[in-house]
Amino acid sequence: MRTLLALQPCSRSSLFRRLVPTRSFHHSVCQQTCPTPPVRKDFASYFFHNDNWGARHVTRLESRPIEPLPTFRETAVLTPKRLLSTYTQLAKARLTVLVVLTATSGVALSPMPTTLPILLSTALGTALCSASANTLNQLQEVPYDAQMARTRQRPLVRRAISPLHATCFAIATGIAGPVLLWTMTTPLTAAIGAANICLYAGLYTYLKRKSILNTWVGAVVGGLPPLMGWTAGGGKLLPTLDYPVKFFLPSFLADAPPDVSMIDNPLGAFALFMLLYSWQFPHFNSLSYLLRASYAQAGYKMLSVLSPQKNALVGLRHTLLLVPICSILVPLSGLTTWTFALTSLIPHCFWVRSAVAFWRSCGEKQARSLFHTSLWYLPLMLALMMVHKQGVDWTDWGIGKGGGGISEDRGEGSQQ
Repeated sequence: MRTLLALQPCSRSSLFRRLVPTRSFHHSVCQQTCPTPPVRKDFASYFFHNDNWGARHVTRLESRPIEPLPTFRETAVLTPKRLLSTYTQLAKARLTVLVVLTATSGVALSPMPTTLPILLSTALGTALCSASANTLNQLQEVPYDAQMARTRQRPLVRRAISPLHATCFAIATGIAGPVLLWTMTTPLTAAIGAANICLYAGLYTYLKRKSILNTWVGAVVGGLPPLMGWTAGGGKLLPTLDYPVKFFLPSFLADAPPDVSMIDNPLGAFALFMLLYSWQFPHFNSLSYLLRASYAQAGYKMLSVLSPQKNALVGLRHTLLLVPICSILVPLSGLTTWTFALTSLIPHCFWVRSAVAFWRSCGEKQARSLFHTSLWYLPLMLALMMVHKQGVDWTDWGIGKGGGGISEDRGEGSQQ
C-alpha cells in the first residue's frame, strides 16, 4: 500500500475508493443523504458579540498592606470592675466561700458566747488567708493550668494580670488575714491561718506533681478552717487541767444531766476536724475522676489517674467513716445533743448510696452524682449541728436571759 501511494499520487476520495472493496450495498449506503451537524458558534464570538450582555464598571483594586499580628494579645486595661473580677478569680471565690462557711460554723459551735465582731472578723480574716493561698497556688501552676481546659481561662494564664501584680495581691492578703485574726480574735487563730497558707501553697502544691499523698495533705488543709473558727470563739485545741477531755453520754446512760459548763471540750475540735477531713475524700475523689484526663495531660499525680478503682474505694471508706463521726463522735464531744445522731442518718443514706454506686461502677455519671451530693451534704450537716447545739433551747429563743436561747448555766460555766 505504501508503494502504491508513492507511485500514484491520488486524492483522498480516490484513495478511499481504491482501498475499500466494492460491494453490492456500498453504493446504496453512500448515496443516502446524511444529516449535516449544526454549526457551533465560536465561544469568543458568542461572549463578546451578544446583545444580552451589559457593560459594568469595575473599580480598580487598591492594595492595602496588612499590619503584622502580634505574638501575644495586649493586656486589657484593668478597670475597677475588671480588677475586682480578676481578684475574685485569683482567690477562687467559690472555694473561698466554702472555706469561710466552715470557719464561721466553727465560731457558731464554739463554747464561748459569740459576738458579731468576732464572727465578721473570723469570716474576713479566713477569706483573706484563702485568697492568698489560692493566688500563690496559681502563680506556681501557670504552665500546667494552660494545658487543662478547666483552668486555661484563669487570669494568669490568659494574661489578664501580671505575675508581679498577682504576687503583690497574694502578699497583701497573706499579711492582712493573719494580722486581722490576731487583732480581733486570738493569736492561735492567726497562727493556724498562716500555717494553712504555707501548707496549701507550699507542700500541697509541690506534692501535686510528685505523689498521690497530695490528696491527704489537701484534706488536712480543708480540715483546719473549722479549728480557726473554734479557737476564734474561745475554744481549746488541747486538753488542760481546767478543760480536760469529757464525754457526753446519752441521757439513758448518764448518771446526771450533762454539764454544759464543760462544753469547752478539746474533743469537739477534733470532731470538727475529722468531719471536714473525711468529707474531703469523696468530694475531691469524685471531682478528680471527672478531670482525670486533664490531670494526666498536665502531669499531676492523682489516684484517679493511676488507679480509678482505688480512688473510688478511698472515697467510700471515708464516706462510711463519716457515719460514726456524726452519729457518735460529734454528740459524744458535746457539740450537739444525741438527737443529732438520729437526724443525721437521713442525709447519710443518700451520701453512702452515692459512694457505693461510684465504687461499683466507677463511671462518670456516678462520680458526678457523688460530687453533687457532697455539695449539699456538708452545709446540711453543719446546719443540723447548729440546730442541735448543746445548751441551746430553741423554744425560748430570744426570750431567755442567757441571750439567744443559750441557757444561763452555759454562760456561767463558760465564764468560770
